[in-house]
This record gives sequence, structure tokens and C-alpha cells, in this order.
Amino acid sequence: MATREDFTLAFELLLGHEGAFSGIRTDPGNWTSGRVGVGELRGTKWGISAAAYPHIRDIRNLRVEQARDIYFDDYWTRAFCHEMPPRLAFVHFDAAVNNGPSRAVRWLQQAIGAGVDGVYGPQTRERMQAAVERDETHLITEYHAHRLRFMVELTTWGTFRGGWSRRLVKVPFEAAAYWPRGESVTA
Repeated sequence: MATREDFTLAFELLLGHEGAFSGIRTDPGNWTSGRVGVGELRGTKWGISAAAYPHIRDIRNLRVEQARDIYFDDYWTRAFCHEMPPRLAFVHFDAAVNNGPSRAVRWLQQAIGAGVDGVYGPQTRERMQAAVERDETHLITEYHAHRLRFMVELTTWGTFRGGWSRRLVKVPFEAAAYWPRGESVTA
């Protein structure tokens, strides 16, 4: 299963995908309401968006340590990445950060043929473990197929498709490169 060291590496890799501050007015995530033109335009930094964190007043000056704590508590732990082998944990973590933990769990459930409710419970855990034992690469491919289908249907796909496409292609390669045998970085 993925360790705290795996989280640290995954966090560093995701910062490369999320980037620095963005205040694009047409991005719903940059607004405290999650809707363009409604609420305050506070932006997004390192994937911490005004829509997801309207209580953070100064996103522009968010420190990387604050982002790391948020990623660990609200994404890594909430999406149960620590209960997954490191490669799958990284792929799942990226989806949780980019699209929300519940949606990431739904894609996992679709990929493993479990009931799709967005809740990571005993059935999801058991089916995920069985799918990993059968063929983790196939599981990650199916997972990404569900994620890609969702993303291309977003109204913001036209604006962000270049970056999102590169990210969706790169994440599985990074998972394989940094966790080549599927083992924790501490193994």
C-alpha cells in the first residue's frame, strides 16, 4: 500500500501539473461560488481553488506547506489513496485533486465493476484489490477512459483541453516511471 513517502512524491509531481497562481475569469473554479461572475474572483494556486476553498481569503499567497496539508487531508486521505498500491494511488490522487475525491472514487468503481456511489467502502476496496492483482495496468487504463470521457464533456474543455490532455497522458507514464514495480518508494 502507498506510504507517506509515496504521498510526498505524488504531491511534488502534482504540483508540476497544477502550476502556480491562475486568475482566469472564465474558469468557474476561480470564483468562490464555482460559477463564473458569481462571488469573488480569488483564483487557484497549486490546485487549491476558490470554488473548493472559499474560506481561504488569499489564495494568491498560499504557501506550498499549506497546499501539502490540504492535499494530504482533503484528497490523499479522503480518496483512500493510502489503501491502494502506489501507481494506482498516484493516478487516483491526481483525479481526486483535479476532479474531486467522490468523482475519482466513481471512476474507480466504474473501472472495477462495483456499485457506483462515490463512496469508498468494503465492496470497492475488495474489488479494487482483486482488479490490481489481475492486471493493474488494465485497471488504470479503464479508470482513465472513464475520466477522459467525463473531462471532454466539460464546458471548460475548450479552454483547458491542451493542459488537461497532456496531464491525462502524462500521469500514467509518471506512475510507471516513479513506481516501476508498483512498490512504494520506501520498498
